[in-house]
Amino acid sequence: MSQQAIAVPLAAKPPQWKTWLSLENRYIPPVFITLILLIGHFTYGILESYPKTLLAIGTAIATELILGRIFLGKWPNLASAYISGISVGILIRSPGFWPYALCAAIAITSKYVLRFNGRHLWNPSNFGICVMLFLASESVATLSIQWGNNIWPMVVIWILGSAILWRARRLQISATYVISFLALAFVRAWITHDPWQSEIAPITGPEYQLFIFFMITDPRTTLRSRTGQCMVAFAVAVVEMFLRLDQSVYAPLYALFLVGPPALFIETWMNKRRTQAALHPQQDITRS
Repeated sequence: MSQQAIAVPLAAKPPQWKTWLSLENRYIPPVFITLILLIGHFTYGILESYPKTLLAIGTAIATELILGRIFLGKWPNLASAYISGISVGILIRSPGFWPYALCAAIAITSKYVLRFNGRHLWNPSNFGICVMLFLASESVATLSIQWGNNIWPMVVIWILGSAILWRARRLQISATYVISFLALAFVRAWITHDPWQSEIAPITGPEYQLFIFFMITDPRTTLRSRTGQCMVAFAVAVVEMFLRLDQSVYAPLYALFLVGPPALFIETWMNKRRTQAALHPQQDITRS
């Protein structure tokens, strides 16, 4: 008997706006971070200078192109390099030009050198900035401007950022961190006897928008499971609290630097062990 062909309906293609409004679209994050730069600069002048920011972006892109050809044998997508470069240009403060170029180069190089099982462990811009703060603290500082009483720039950024992260299914990371930060701000206020408003104020700054929407949610350096992502975000907030109690000015950057990579290393190592166990189920059977 001949079998009749059964027509299998093709999966419906998602609406174009849903495809566009997602971190799966590699060009949405660069557009969004450029929006943060424009709003922050024209409202409060957050850029040190245009040439320094362009130098950071150009160095990041050039380093990405060179290392992509050397390590991968192809021309890489430059969206990530642009984000790293513009993050360095926004967050770094220095009277000289060389820290911007060096920080951007270190950030991109870390993607290709500091890897485990095919994944880089640190968010590039977080790594580059922290290394510069460790090694060149006399020449480098970070952005410390807040939005002030004008909350509308922050509201616009938070609405757009939340929509993008929701589509990318990463909103839980930012939400966990923000809720944890706010709760722990009251703990810090209770310990230090400082006004709670002063403990909450840092999260309103433009530098925190980059941290919340880009660094801590970086798809390449976050865990696979939603539970793990939320646990790491909470751990970052806790470590940040202790660093703030120790008067660390760069507490969020250092907290992510210390918490994120070990968590990613452990998850990657455990997944590798599970895969090996599944491929060789009889390996550990006691020999007769």
